[in-house]
Amino acid sequence: MQYRRFGKTNLRLSVFSLGTMRYLADAKNAQLTIAKALALGINHIETARGYGRSEEYLGQAIKNGLSVPRSQLHITTKIPPTADADSMHRCIDESLERLHLNYLDCLGIHGLNTWEHLDWVQAKGGCMQAVQEALADGRVRHVGFSTHGPLEVILAAINTDFFEFINLHYYYFFQRNAPAIQLAAQKDMGVFIISPADKGGQLYTPPQTLKDLCQPYSPLELNYRFLLSDSRITTLSIGPAKPEELIEPLQVADSDGELTSTEISVFQRLENHQKIILETENCSQCYACLPCPENINIPEVLRLRNLAVAYDMTDYGQYRYGMFENAGHWFPGMKANRCTECGDCLPRCPEKLNIPALLEDAHERLKGKVGRRLWG
Repeated sequence: MQYRRFGKTNLRLSVFSLGTMRYLADAKNAQLTIAKALALGINHIETARGYGRSEEYLGQAIKNGLSVPRSQLHITTKIPPTADADSMHRCIDESLERLHLNYLDCLGIHGLNTWEHLDWVQAKGGCMQAVQEALADGRVRHVGFSTHGPLEVILAAINTDFFEFINLHYYYFFQRNAPAIQLAAQKDMGVFIISPADKGGQLYTPPQTLKDLCQPYSPLELNYRFLLSDSRITTLSIGPAKPEELIEPLQVADSDGELTSTEISVFQRLENHQKIILETENCSQCYACLPCPENINIPEVLRLRNLAVAYDMTDYGQYRYGMFENAGHWFPGMKANRCTECGDCLPRCPEKLNIPALLEDAHERLKGKVGRRLWG
């Protein structure tokens, strides 16, 4: 296991962090998963107030005793932004109690996704007042934020200079947030990548087309290498439902050097394949088509269509597409069948795509499943 400096926190974190949203079968399973992660060299555990009984189960494991001294184990929990300081005070105290801790290494403002959330963070008497008081009295050592929001909100949140780290989405198949990675690095913030196996493309169950294109690597391995080769990134979330699911991903935990020529050639193969298959229907993800009068997240819909058509990643596309209209600010936007063919987007598209036709096709391909978040 390799370890990296987590930005200005100066913590040294394992390049894989244990995410705890999926180990919720029971307290015993959680304890076994935590123990296995620590035995494999993970020294950072990330939980959240909203992850069911995750904080409670982690707290039980801590109370029962872990194989790693507390001083060598870094624990993050996440709490949603609140409009007032009193609510955040209460939430911090409740999380510490559930975790059986007298301090948090890191507190993340969880789901800083909207301009309203950013207003709450910046407001006098808002949630950051309570966070600053917790930093002053030692209950919290470092503060950051997690986000599923649009790039513009993410950049604005980074530029508040309130935060020491950021948790965000960024993968080979989703590079929209590259400017946020760069700005965070310039600010010396730690960078935590959310769920690269699942949100990055359900790469633990890849379609055969994608497996063939990624040879001699697995798609999951290749995505991990894309991220670990980037020195601006500190750590990647791994969220096993049971201890055995830690084994395969951590086989690349020491492979954090620059991309090899073979790996680069595979990425080039993937890019060329997408261009050939999609031809004149390839959405370049420039986002110039927004805003949409019907609030359709056109670039994300067309990104999912790109992946389904080019790489047969239809299951992943249906999984993510099904969350539109079902996940609030965590995955905003209406489904593509809301398109009225108003034509507002057409003159803004540099590729001159027939966006209404592509939206209709995307809906037919991806409407198969309705998705809901595991937690609210």
